Amino acid sequence: MTLEIKEVDAYYGSMKVLEDVDFHAAEGELFGVIGPNGSGKTTLLRTISRILRPKVGTILLEDRDVMKMKDKEFSRNFAVVPQDTAVNFDFSARDIVLMGRNPHLGRLELETDNDLEIAKRSMELTNCWHLAERPITELSGGERQLVIIARALTQEPRVLLLDEPTSHLDINYQIGIMELLKRLTTQEGLIVIAVIHDLNLAAQYCDRLVLLHKGKIIALGTQAEVLTAANIKRAFGANVIAKRHALTNLRYISPVPATIKHRQQDASETKATIHLICGGGEGASLMHLLTENGYKVTAGVVNLRDTDYEVAQLLNIPIVPEAPFSSIADDAFQAHLAMINEADVVVLCGIPVGFGNLRNLDAAEAALGMGKPVLLQDANSIGDRDFTDGEATKRLSELKTKGALPVRDQDEMLEKLTLNKF
Repeated sequence: MTLEIKEVDAYYGSMKVLEDVDFHAAEGELFGVIGPNGSGKTTLLRTISRILRPKVGTILLEDRDVMKMKDKEFSRNFAVVPQDTAVNFDFSARDIVLMGRNPHLGRLELETDNDLEIAKRSMELTNCWHLAERPITELSGGERQLVIIARALTQEPRVLLLDEPTSHLDINYQIGIMELLKRLTTQEGLIVIAVIHDLNLAAQYCDRLVLLHKGKIIALGTQAEVLTAANIKRAFGANVIAKRHALTNLRYISPVPATIKHRQQDASETKATIHLICGGGEGASLMHLLTENGYKVTAGVVNLRDTDYEVAQLLNIPIVPEAPFSSIADDAFQAHLAMINEADVVVLCGIPVGFGNLRNLDAAEAALGMGKPVLLQDANSIGDRDFTDGEATKRLSELKTKGALPVRDQDEMLEKLTLNKF
């Protein structure tokens, strides 16, 4: 089963709000819709759910035009959980859920035992059966949302559409609802299309994402393909760091406050130039700390798409780049030495050392030969970071013998820089 949105344009009156929107969602897929306010996310759901008819294009479910389905047939295939789920009458939660059986009942027909059993199963799936007799008006926002999702499931749809289902909920309900949506795709085979405000939740749970901006698709694909710093900057106008979580291997987004970015740009007088030998994200926090304290910072050698690379780009820090997952090439190494030559102090960050970046230790040794003070961050942990069969440990010990100065932490480093205690 596939839901296809094919080259859809949608309008409110004479104003175009969706333009050439084209994607598909497959059975068993949790498909996330993201984008800034006013980008067309809710309009897209309204169009799929037939509240708004597309002016151009078609929407197909298993090659059938959903706009030509009769109302009851459409409601047996599609269920919608809107953003606003306010209910102002004292119906019990079970009565609310039973309303989902309406597309399966004839005029004036009452619910059967089978309908009651379907409603109970839906409430059990959403973990709200214990609320069955409670008035809907007495439930918390999270509990009410579970009941509304149960009502949608009681329609026995093949496609579930949700507009910001976790909005304004505590984190426990946010996680619970996203876990539920994931189960509905993997265990029940539903197509779930959800507008999601939280980019990190979208990255964690969605199989694929579509990023909308001004009614157009600007990115479509996996969370790794869509959630890049460049895409988020383009859509939201926000500076972020987009990196992979070490545990989940999924993207997560960290905002960069505007004040941090401007510290490097606005500093007319800098205390000194500090060069960071970094990589693997080990230089990121130092970049912030040093620029905050008025130092000019340079960095190398960092691989493209590395966290240190992304932070350096945001802070306008000059770097020596290298291709992703590549060893340090001769041209990069020479550029690195040239940058070190322009620095006042060199800091060897607590980087993991493998054979591919062992030349970073050569660079630190060269800095000592140039007469540069060299500080060694977290030198005592080298045994945990040495992936060169002991060569890196040996080389770091030699650096200390030649005058490189170990520092315990960033505070001690900043103190030595401030007082010029080398």
